[in-house]
Amino acid sequence: MVYRDDYFIRHSISVSAVILRAWITHRYSGGDLNVKWEDNLLHAVAKNYTLLKTVPPFERPFKDHQVCLEWNMDYIWNLRANKIPQCPLESDVVTLLGFLYASSGENTGIVKKFPRFHNRELEATRRQRIDYPVFTVSLWLYLLHYCKASLCGILYFVDSNEMYGTPSVFLTEEGHLHIQMHLVKGEDLAVKTKFTMPLKEWFRLDLSFNGGQIVVATSLGQDLKSYHNQTISFREDFYYNDTAGYFIIGGSRYVTGIEGFFGPLKYYRLHTLHPAQILNPLLEKQLADQIKLYYERCAEVQEIVSVYMSTVQQGGRRPEACDLRNSYLDLKLRYGRPSTCRAFPWEQELKDRHPSLFQTLVEMGLLTVPRNQNESVLEVGGRIFEKAVKRLSSVDGLHQISSVVPFLMDSSCCGYHKASYYLAVFYETGLSVPQDQLQGMLYSLVGGQGSERLSSMNLGYKHYQGVDNYPLDWELSYAYYSNIATKTPLDQHTLQGDQAYVETIRLKDEETLKVQTKEDGDVFMWLKHEATRGNAAAQQRLAQMLFWGQQGVAKNPEAAIEWYAKGALETEDPALIYDYAIVLFKGQGVKKNRRLALELMKKAASKGLHQAVNGLGWYYHKFKKNYAKAAKYWLKAEEMGNPDASYNLGVLHLDGIFPGIPERNQTLAGEYFHKAAQGGHIEGTLWCSLYYITGNLETFPRDPEKAVVWAKHVAEKNGYLGHVIRKGLNAYLEGSWHEALLYYVLAAETGIEVSQTNLAHICEERPDLAKRYLSVNCVWRYYNFSVFQIGAPSFAYLKMGDLYYYGHQNQSQDLELSVQMYAQAALDGDSQGFFNLALLIEEGAIIPHHILDFLEIDPTIHSNNISILQELYERCWSQSSEESFSPCSLAWLYLHLRLIWGAVLHSALIYFLGTFLLSVLIAWTVQYFQSVSASGSRPTPARASSDPTAPSTSPAVTPAADASAQDQPTVTNNTEP
Repeated sequence: MVYRDDYFIRHSISVSAVILRAWITHRYSGGDLNVKWEDNLLHAVAKNYTLLKTVPPFERPFKDHQVCLEWNMDYIWNLRANKIPQCPLESDVVTLLGFLYASSGENTGIVKKFPRFHNRELEATRRQRIDYPVFTVSLWLYLLHYCKASLCGILYFVDSNEMYGTPSVFLTEEGHLHIQMHLVKGEDLAVKTKFTMPLKEWFRLDLSFNGGQIVVATSLGQDLKSYHNQTISFREDFYYNDTAGYFIIGGSRYVTGIEGFFGPLKYYRLHTLHPAQILNPLLEKQLADQIKLYYERCAEVQEIVSVYMSTVQQGGRRPEACDLRNSYLDLKLRYGRPSTCRAFPWEQELKDRHPSLFQTLVEMGLLTVPRNQNESVLEVGGRIFEKAVKRLSSVDGLHQISSVVPFLMDSSCCGYHKASYYLAVFYETGLSVPQDQLQGMLYSLVGGQGSERLSSMNLGYKHYQGVDNYPLDWELSYAYYSNIATKTPLDQHTLQGDQAYVETIRLKDEETLKVQTKEDGDVFMWLKHEATRGNAAAQQRLAQMLFWGQQGVAKNPEAAIEWYAKGALETEDPALIYDYAIVLFKGQGVKKNRRLALELMKKAASKGLHQAVNGLGWYYHKFKKNYAKAAKYWLKAEEMGNPDASYNLGVLHLDGIFPGIPERNQTLAGEYFHKAAQGGHIEGTLWCSLYYITGNLETFPRDPEKAVVWAKHVAEKNGYLGHVIRKGLNAYLEGSWHEALLYYVLAAETGIEVSQTNLAHICEERPDLAKRYLSVNCVWRYYNFSVFQIGAPSFAYLKMGDLYYYGHQNQSQDLELSVQMYAQAALDGDSQGFFNLALLIEEGAIIPHHILDFLEIDPTIHSNNISILQELYERCWSQSSEESFSPCSLAWLYLHLRLIWGAVLHSALIYFLGTFLLSVLIAWTVQYFQSVSASGSRPTPARASSDPTAPSTSPAVTPAADASAQDQPTVTNNTEP
């Protein structure tokens, strides 16, 4: 505290104030050394204190340690000696949400978690205010309805014990705010506002907490017109620790969310602000205005449909029936009351605004069953959609899109949000309509709010990748994906609806395409023939195809169960016996028969089928509540590798009913769920994704990206998505290009990789179709999307590598990205990737070191291009699936022939030059001695003859040397092309 930091004093104490205290106590009345100084001070007979002025750390003198440092240590220290440390720039303002979020009113929402402050002063302030919260929350809302349950989540904190903390803000059935706080003494306290929230109007909600005082303010519209304010005061101490848990925006497994839209949400962690001081504008103003206009128009459409249906149902027949004549009507007109047509209270202006709606209503028949208003409107929307889809499925369906759009808009307004997704895709891709990103976002959000599965997946994918002007936000992406992922297992067990099994079928895979069939196809008829003959494998495959709707066969649970029963009762195949037992237990398409199901399950288990062993555990858990016996079977099945058993054991630990362990053990449950997820278990995967997004378990550190990946994996197994993919595949196999392109675009925009690569393949096959109807660069867009997916095929990387290498339409050439794509294909085991990389080196390209590391090629061992080429061609050859000579083997052979030829040529030249030079040297030596020996005698004619000899030998050496100098670079070029 006296001297500055130096090499020996590394952390001098930094203080802002020092109090020096002095006191005198009696020797025997409190001067015990073991007593705290505060107690001694209380018994002091005299005491005083003074404030000492502190010296800032960089104004203090250096201490002379009388030590001489080595020159290098002294130099290093002097470099740092005068560097003033600075606290990291950090703010207490957190943007929890920066883009609009469509809340469907279900049990999913956005999960956010606050870290501790890096700045020590801010962190110290946060800790000091744990029992005296000072913070402000500001968020934008657009409510469609008040809560249909007792409470709906808006923003609430969940602590590490999975309990509500401070703050927790909910919406009630009447439209009031329910604000809940956790007290220091451990209890909870809640209050309800006196005013209600506005409906179908954008408003900003501001909540300021200052100790025991809460100020609630609402402001309407962009100009923030004051709506209502209320101040609530308490005498209790609130407990507030915003890092000991996580925040949820919207719904969760504890409570449903609101029905509407969230706008920007800002959180001031250490400040209480007046609404005028809060800087939280409504971003995406155009999109917000479009949402408001959409629901205003839809209110009008719904009113028209409601009035129409009510009038028609009261009249008992369609209004145009007044113009028809039949015998019954003649009798009724003659003897009954006069028939009159009901007049509808619609003006011509209203009819002009909704021509397609009135046209559809007139063409529709009377609904057979009287329903409430919402169901009637939804049914009308469904019929309008079916009519539109029928036109889109025609031979020139894509040409009909512009005329179908008004019908889809009316269907969307009636709450049938499959139409909303169609509109979103049409506008985002410019499919036969002018590309309009704003309208695409509008209908995608509207569909997501309506819990339309494909719309939610579209929003989740766009936020996961940050494409098409959607901001990259993994927490927001998780909110959408988790909603559909949660519904996927429920959808799979629903035997109704437009669903099909999601199969990974690539249009490039001709062998897989050949086995696609229908009920009258050769493959199906052959399986049926074999199954009739008692072939157990054929019976099982046939039953699976019919039960799940696989391989192009329509879903037919009743027929599937017949084959399950036939196989189980006539054969000894344990898989068929187990499948039929499960059907009997659950009563799926057949009357429940628990007794027979248990017998069959035991029979299959006795044959060593691990699924049946797990099924016995499920029986004792569900029907007998015998958890000890259930755990016994599940432990045995888990040892046999059954992922269902791992999940079930996790449930026992999560519920705290595992035999011998009376308490809940979330850590152990998480381990079992993770093991189940690795085995492909859907519910286990969902639990793991939840743990990763919350980060409340030490074994699952918070990782929003991984949470999205796991939730996306489950969502993409949804049967409604599978139905769209199957329709696209069937259309492709039938040669219906318009319909194939339509359905593959719809599937690809949800973010599923197999549809993206298939769509790009279609656009390659029919570039004229893609160019005519799509505004986006189809090949580039969807191959580019696919290579950022997990498990993308190698041919997609190769294709993107080619597009980067050659450039594509308005996309410029990028050699570095081309190398990366080829390297990824090579890493996936594709020989073409290695071959393309080698060709790039042959052309003079340089492979970066990080790419070589990526391919596990050591630059220290392979230090030159020749060595790298050898390694690439060898790997290419080893990865090639061709038995005969392949391009890789020929390239490898050609490279080695060039190397051998270069070496041989190089050796021959050296041998020739060495021999020639040695001959010249010998000749010169002989000549020299001859001249020396002759120098003592008289001149002879031979003397003159030596002059021509020198010139004749000298030119012979020079050209040889020149030739050598010229040939050497030539040889070098051959060995290092």
